[in-house]
Amino acid sequence: MGYPIFIFASAKMMMLDTIGFIKGENSYIMEYQSNAVGDLRIAYIGGGSRGWAWTLMNDLTKEKELSGEVTLYDIDFAAAKKNEVIGNRIEGSQWSYRAVATIGEALTGADFVIISILPATFDEMESDVHAPEAYGIYQSVGDTTGPGGFFRAMRTVPMIREIARAIREYCPKAWVINYTNPMAVCVQALYREFPGIKAFGCCHEVFGTQKLLGNALKEMRGVEHACRGDICVNVVGVNHFTWFTEAHYRNVDLFKVYREFVDKYYESGYENGNAGHWMNDSFQSAARVRFDLFRRFGYIAAAGDRHLAEFMDAGDYLASPEQVREWKFGLTPVSWRKADLVKRLEKSQRLYEGTEVFKMRETGEEGVAQMKALLGLGTKVTNVNLPNGGQIPDLPIGTVVETNAALRADMIQPVFAGAVPKSIFPYVERIAKENNATVEACFSEDRETAYRAFSNGHLLSGLTEAEKRELFKTMFEHTKEYLSMYR
Repeated sequence: MGYPIFIFASAKMMMLDTIGFIKGENSYIMEYQSNAVGDLRIAYIGGGSRGWAWTLMNDLTKEKELSGEVTLYDIDFAAAKKNEVIGNRIEGSQWSYRAVATIGEALTGADFVIISILPATFDEMESDVHAPEAYGIYQSVGDTTGPGGFFRAMRTVPMIREIARAIREYCPKAWVINYTNPMAVCVQALYREFPGIKAFGCCHEVFGTQKLLGNALKEMRGVEHACRGDICVNVVGVNHFTWFTEAHYRNVDLFKVYREFVDKYYESGYENGNAGHWMNDSFQSAARVRFDLFRRFGYIAAAGDRHLAEFMDAGDYLASPEQVREWKFGLTPVSWRKADLVKRLEKSQRLYEGTEVFKMRETGEEGVAQMKALLGLGTKVTNVNLPNGGQIPDLPIGTVVETNAALRADMIQPVFAGAVPKSIFPYVERIAKENNATVEACFSEDRETAYRAFSNGHLLSGLTEAEKRELFKTMFEHTKEYLSMYR
C-alpha cells in the first residue's frame, strides 16, 4: 500500500520554502492543473444535502474571488435537483449549480471534489447508537468510534471506495475534501483504494476549542476580541480525539490561562452565559469533560465533550445517562436527528419554492478558504486529516492523523506536530489501532474479520464474548441491506 511521501518542517508551525512532495506513483501529483479561478468546477458528492451543501453555497457566494460551476450528485436525484434550484436562486451568487444523474458526469473536469454523504438512513444509525444500550453501552454520537462508529464504517467504506475509483477515472488530479464520518477511516480508505489521490479530511471540532481558549483569555486576562484565528495551536491526534500540545495568543502561553480557567469552572462547567443550555440541546456541553481531561493528562483536549467521551473508557463519562448528565453534556438520540430532518426537508421545500429566502451567515467553516489556498491565492495553515508520513512520529506510517498543515498553490504540507505526549499516548494509540483494524475489516469484506475488529473495540471491554457476538449479530441484521458485500 502506498502513501504520500512528505518532507517536514524542522519545527512546529514552520512551513517549507521548497515543495515538500515528491512525484511518483505513491506521492502527490504536483502538476498545477486548475482552471482559472473564474471557471472552477466543483463536484459535490452528496449534493442533495440539506446541511453541508447549503453551507458550501453560502461560503462560495461570500467569496468573490472565485466563481464557476458546482455539479451536484446524489443517489437521491430529486434532492440534488432541489439544491440546484436553491443554489441558482441565491442573490449575488457568482456560481451556477447543476444536478447530474451520474457520478462520472459530476466528476468530469472537476478541480475540487467535496464528499459529504450519509451512509444509509437514520434507521440504520438508530441501530448504531441505540442497539448497544441494551448491553449498557452508551454513545453520545455514535458515528466515529465504538460499535456505532464501526458499523457506520462498514456501510461507508464500500461507498468511499466506489467514489475513489470514480475519481481515479474521471478527475485523478482534483483535490478531494472529505467531510464524511468516520473521518479517519474514510480518508484512509480513499488512499488505500487510490494511492495517487490528493485528498484530505476537514473537521471543525478543533475550532470550538480555539474559541473556548479565546473566551478564557477574555475572562482571565481581559483580552477582548481575540478571534479564533489569533489562537495559535499545535494539533496532535486522530479525528475527534485531537489535543493541543501548545497554545499561544501572541506572546501569551494559553496553557497557564487555561489552567486558571479550568480551576474556576471545573465543578460548575463553563456555559458562557447560557446556563443549562446543554440540557436542552444535546449538541452542547459545559466543557467539563475537556476540563477533566486537562487535569488528568496536562494537555488540552481539542474536540467537543460528546466526541471526547466516546474515546475514553466506558466508565469514565458514559457509564449511564445519569453520569452523562453529571458531566453536563448530552446523548444525541437518533429520534432528534429524525425530527430535525423533517424540519430541514420542510426548509428545503420552502427554499425550492421560493417562499423562504436563502439567508447568508457566518458559518465558521474553512473549505472555501482551503480551496483558495490550493489555487495559489495565499497560504492557509489549519488542522486537516492526512495519512501519517512522519508528522506524528510515534504513530504508524499510513495511519490517518490530524495535525496542522500548510495549504498553498496545488500542495498541502503537514506540519511536524511531534510525538504524542506520554500521558495521552496509550489512548491515542489505541484509537489509531482500532481505526486501522476497521479499515482492514472493511477491505476484507469478510464478516468474521469484521467481528474480530468490532469485538476489540474499547467500549466493549466489559462485555463477554457471547454478548459481543450477540450484539454484532443484532447490529449486522439491522443494517444488512448495506452489507451484502461481507462474506
